Amino acid sequence: MATEIKMPQLGESVTEGTIAKWLKKPGDPVAKYEAICEVSTDKVNAEVPATFEGTMVEIVAGEGETVAVGEIICKMAVEGIEEVSTSAPSTPAGEESKPEATNTSAPVKVDLAGKRGSSSGRFSPAVLRLSQEHDIDLTLLTGTGTGGRITRKDILAAIEQGIGKVGSAPTPQAVSVDESVVEHVPTVDVDTALSTTPPASKPVGVVTEEGDIEIPLTSVRKTIASRMVQSKHEAPHAWTMMEVDVTGLVELRNKMKNDFKVREGVSLTFMPFFIKAVSDALKEFPIINSMWDGDKIIQKKRINISIAVATDDALYVPVIPDVDELSILGLAKKVNTLAQKTRAGKLDLSDLQGGTFTVNNTGSFGSVMSQPIINQPQAAILSFEAIVKRPVVVNHMFAVRDMMNICMSLDHRVLDGLVAGRFLARVKELLEEYTADSTF
Repeated sequence: MATEIKMPQLGESVTEGTIAKWLKKPGDPVAKYEAICEVSTDKVNAEVPATFEGTMVEIVAGEGETVAVGEIICKMAVEGIEEVSTSAPSTPAGEESKPEATNTSAPVKVDLAGKRGSSSGRFSPAVLRLSQEHDIDLTLLTGTGTGGRITRKDILAAIEQGIGKVGSAPTPQAVSVDESVVEHVPTVDVDTALSTTPPASKPVGVVTEEGDIEIPLTSVRKTIASRMVQSKHEAPHAWTMMEVDVTGLVELRNKMKNDFKVREGVSLTFMPFFIKAVSDALKEFPIINSMWDGDKIIQKKRINISIAVATDDALYVPVIPDVDELSILGLAKKVNTLAQKTRAGKLDLSDLQGGTFTVNNTGSFGSVMSQPIINQPQAAILSFEAIVKRPVVVNHMFAVRDMMNICMSLDHRVLDGLVAGRFLARVKELLEEYTADSTF
């Protein structure tokens, strides 16, 4: 008999995953502990291994489909058991499987009366929750998932298009009508109107021209897009900026960087100094090290700094835990290790969990001012911009100094401008204390 394989728990607080790629297809033999698919969650691709030896029988969740933890993703036949026929048989390449009355994942058809087939009721918790929150009648939708299943993307599309509301007419997706004819019909009855009215608020596609390149979205890019939209929609962003004179810090780094590289084996960048200043300031203003949790604010005890690391195709945010316990040397080694793991694609789930505040070094690519998006559910994010030489007034005289902007976005549900301003001023003060003769 076929055994159901379910979406595993791929990390703390992870509730769903997206099937990035199937490594096995129906009919393929599978060895114990052999990877059957790749799942994307929290910006990391993880392989799902088989827990027994057998044969792949049916793929339930297709590539690109988001599945809740505990939901079925495929079915496998255990090695040595011949009762595979009770599940959906494997389908040879190029052939379509014939739906059977007992196949609960058969494609769902919607007629003009809004009735569904016998497979209604097979919905993931994420789909049910989203439909209830937005008053969507699932019997009025046609699923685009494997076997006609309604997915989270179908619900979001229905919300955007304004269709599927409880009490509304079913979506006329299976009917095609020449709209030029409809325009010349003075009156129509209810049935005709239902079959000729296009879906409301249908999004307009981008007009492409010769030479344009269409770039499919990767699972990582989809996750980034989803998280950024969620953050901007849910968190009321406020933004503030201060100017910092880091002339002393620049002189100190220039003085120490060559010996540091020889002695420690890693480069001495500005990032460890930035993180150290943030860590010390968070100790003085612990409310900044907080998270929004629906009906309450959680002030975190541990100071775990998320650092933004860019690759050619995505932005990752690995975490340095307990930064307040590390020296500049320790931070330099941690930053170097996480940057190498990120660019080599070797980050673990543990590397991305537990962050309480995010530091972003946008100055590394020349930015002088930016408004970063908060890394939810954290309360704030701080960007360090490019260090540039500028003439400034010092002791009533012009002097050439190394100047840098620090830009902070904050969640106004958690933080107010006063405490954010005091925190930022303290970071500025700590950075300006460095001189060429400082020790660390």
